[in-house]
Amino acid sequence: MSTQTPTIRISEIFGPTIQGEGTLIGLPTVFVRTGGCDYRCRWCDTLHAVESAYRHEWKEMNAEEIWAKVRRLSGGVPLTVSLSGGNPAIQPLEPLIRLGKAESYRFALETQGSISQDWFALLDVLTLSPKPPSSDMDTDWSVLEACIRAAGPQTETLLKIIVFDDKDYDYAKEVSARHPDIPICLQPGNAQVTGTPNMDALNAKMRWLVERTLEDHWFQARILPQLHVMLWGNKRGV
Repeated sequence: MSTQTPTIRISEIFGPTIQGEGTLIGLPTVFVRTGGCDYRCRWCDTLHAVESAYRHEWKEMNAEEIWAKVRRLSGGVPLTVSLSGGNPAIQPLEPLIRLGKAESYRFALETQGSISQDWFALLDVLTLSPKPPSSDMDTDWSVLEACIRAAGPQTETLLKIIVFDDKDYDYAKEVSARHPDIPICLQPGNAQVTGTPNMDALNAKMRWLVERTLEDHWFQARILPQLHVMLWGNKRGV
């Protein structure tokens, strides 16, 4: 009888690089990006891990195969493994997390909070990034809350909201009001997800966000850029 774990749909594995966004920004990381998503955000910047048109690029791998590549990339030195997508919550990631935790690696996962998994409790960091009105997606608040409960007290749970405009900003305030005890960061939206990004526009949006939160005395929110976009533009695999 085979002892291999269930396969996981992988879009790409790369690193070490640095985490480019969210509250772990700048942290050395190996990325495991899964393929497939239950959302279709209007401004998605990882369509190669979302759309079925890219399925031919995805690879079915079991946890042992993935872990062998992560260890090889990191030289066997424990660091943070970032699980992303698409929506990584779709995939059976528990065996992979257990393999890594046994060797003192840390695991961070980012998801929109549309699917809850019991194994969220094994994560070191869970970043929930529910999608604002500009995404054209709706938020199921009950499922988002289920994700928070699943993570439990041992997992550091964080919120990250992409903000393009006033409606997105108001949405971010609503998310924070619903979960005032969870740290939240705001990130200016990148409207140009292919080619060379417009850094002047992104910087202007960043300044607007800073000014808006300070004017509102919303001192709990942290404003962060997409560091990887600043350094490498929209290039994949960095």
